[in-house]
Amino acid sequence: MFLRVATLFSACFILASLGVVDGDRYGNARYRSRDQEHQYQYPPHHQYQQTNQPPPSNAHTNFRTKEKQLLDNILGSRGQGQHRYDRRIRPSSIQDEGEKDGDHTTVKINIMIRSINKIDDYHMEYSVQVTFREQWNDDRLNFNDSDGKIKYLTLTETDKIWMPDLFFKNEKTGHFHDIILPNLYFRIFPNGDVLYSIRISLTLSCPMDLRLYPLDTQVCQLLMASYGWTTEDLVFLWKPDDPVQVTNNLHLPRFTLEKFDTKYCNSKTNTGEYSCLLVDLIFKREFSYYLIQYYIPCCMLVIVSWVSFWLDQNAVPARVALGVTTLLTMSTQISGINQSLPPVSYTKAIDVWTGVCLTFVFGALLEFALVNYASRSDMQGDLFIKKRRQWEMEHHVSCDMGPSTSTAHLPCDHLDQDGQPSFTMQIDNGQPSFAMKPLVPPFMESHNHIRTCEIHPLPHAENCCKTWLSKFPTRSKRIDVIARITFPLVFALFNLVYWSAYLLREEGAPITE
Repeated sequence: MFLRVATLFSACFILASLGVVDGDRYGNARYRSRDQEHQYQYPPHHQYQQTNQPPPSNAHTNFRTKEKQLLDNILGSRGQGQHRYDRRIRPSSIQDEGEKDGDHTTVKINIMIRSINKIDDYHMEYSVQVTFREQWNDDRLNFNDSDGKIKYLTLTETDKIWMPDLFFKNEKTGHFHDIILPNLYFRIFPNGDVLYSIRISLTLSCPMDLRLYPLDTQVCQLLMASYGWTTEDLVFLWKPDDPVQVTNNLHLPRFTLEKFDTKYCNSKTNTGEYSCLLVDLIFKREFSYYLIQYYIPCCMLVIVSWVSFWLDQNAVPARVALGVTTLLTMSTQISGINQSLPPVSYTKAIDVWTGVCLTFVFGALLEFALVNYASRSDMQGDLFIKKRRQWEMEHHVSCDMGPSTSTAHLPCDHLDQDGQPSFTMQIDNGQPSFAMKPLVPPFMESHNHIRTCEIHPLPHAENCCKTWLSKFPTRSKRIDVIARITFPLVFALFNLVYWSAYLLREEGAPITE
């Protein structure tokens, strides 16, 4: 038993001794590997921290750091006691060739139209997104470009340098774009030129003349002026080359941008004269939309109202329902058109069209009223003639004419003393002639100088219209037939005059301020 315990104790001692040796060997190796790994990941840090030496002389110069130093130099550091730049002071004047003398700052403007979202006829406004650029010279911002290696300095803070106090005169609402970062920048060039660019969205007023609507051309303006600086201090000029650019994929739903023009619009007030620039944007309205939505439906309603002329005059419910339905539909169409337009004091081209179409539809309804009245008059006339004939048959004065049937129904004043007719009817060249017996006693008939008197009525010139209308026995039917021809002819004449007047009419002078 003692031997076993001694053997076990010896084995444990030997194992413990081996574990210490191996652990020391493997532990030192692990520590060395971690130290080597640490040195492998960060060799520059350990190298510079240990040697404390500057980078090699052949390393590239970081121009971004140089730009920061230049900006701190020209704008001044807040940690220093002096400031080289004061943004409250207007830059001194540098006159270009061709400009008038004067101590004013010249600012050159150019814009890029990125999109035109809408043109609202009712509120007389339009929304546009532009990239607005200003360029001026500030000699306090000159810097060394390092032999042309630094073309310009970029600055995104607007409160560091002086800016012109430009505003948009016809602006209603507007906002800047801040996604993801504010869409603006300053570029400061070595000679002191400053370029300011910003993307903005504006809703601008656009007074419109809608007399030719929807065949019109509208002129919308973009007005820019100085708010506080007069022309003695600040002058705005258009950039000589391409003052206004338009994106290639500009699309408007109901208009076409035909052209644009740049002008000057200096304004004088009781506080002085202020520099002003304007852009005339000339929009041509696309007519195809209005042709499909307004003109063709109105024309179809007018033609549908003519269907009542071909219905029977006794179909009163059908003709009344057709006339009233087309009249109400036309009124609804006019109301829908007027809802999209402002209430103005003058007559528009669309008002003339809808008014005449409504008149034609209302005229078709009135025509049926006239036909109905004429039909009832014809019925009363026929009834009156029937009653009169019946009365004449009952109260007719008949004379005893003998067996002759040809004179049985002639009144007594048409018979002679012998009871024979006092005239005879003959056919001469297709025309009826009446041979009257002479009004002389019977004993004088033997004389040769007495001749029979004959009456030949003159033939009347035939009127084709009356002859054609005579085929229709009643007045109501004649009215329907006349309306079938008159209404389409008058409507076609109206279309000829309307389109000739508005399509060939010269446009008036563009709207000015």
